[in-house]
Amino acid sequence: MPTGGEPPTEGRPPAKRQTAARDEAPTEGQAPAGSRTPAEHGTPAGDEVTVAGSGVPVAGSGGAPGVMPGAGGVGGEDGSRPAFRPRVIRTARDAVTTAALYLRWLGYRDIRRADQRPPSGIGLAAHGLLAQVDPTVRPAAPRDVECLWLTAMTEDAGCVYFSLAGYTDDARLRAAALAVPLFVLDLAGVPQPMNDAAQALHTEGAPERGTRARDGRT
Repeated sequence: MPTGGEPPTEGRPPAKRQTAARDEAPTEGQAPAGSRTPAEHGTPAGDEVTVAGSGVPVAGSGGAPGVMPGAGGVGGEDGSRPAFRPRVIRTARDAVTTAALYLRWLGYRDIRRADQRPPSGIGLAAHGLLAQVDPTVRPAAPRDVECLWLTAMTEDAGCVYFSLAGYTDDARLRAAALAVPLFVLDLAGVPQPMNDAAQALHTEGAPERGTRARDGRT
């Protein structure tokens, strides 16, 4: 009788070989066995999109972009929009993402990286709008507001400024004269309107295409 193990008993199949642990490991992009998919967690698959040209992910592309009903958000004053879904800000990237989400919530589309880089911060562009996001710890100065406004004028667009550190008193006065909406991004990810122009934008949302904004630009 040959050595190396007993022959299978007649009528009984040979014992199955145990699969090596490495053979059971999930392939790249495949969820491990027993894990829950994004949909099972309540998040639609592919729920993150990216601001074109910036590499900044923007969540909430499914359904109404960047919005989420429920407590803890910021809704339109007239209740016509669902609540805005904040995103906790820990990095400059988070600040840009929050600003992009908020602009989408207001109704702006085609949000992308601005062609012209602002003197400070990061520029975003949408149809009919330029936005500047300043994630530094320095309050924005009048020159920052003026540069954004002048750039928007050359492109026949409106403008909006987002800052983490707020604005100097002179910057607020200059923004009021130029009707530039100013927002402060708190660390919870909620944009806070800082002047009348920002409050009006928050309440009314993006102007419809073909209509004119308060300052006469489309």
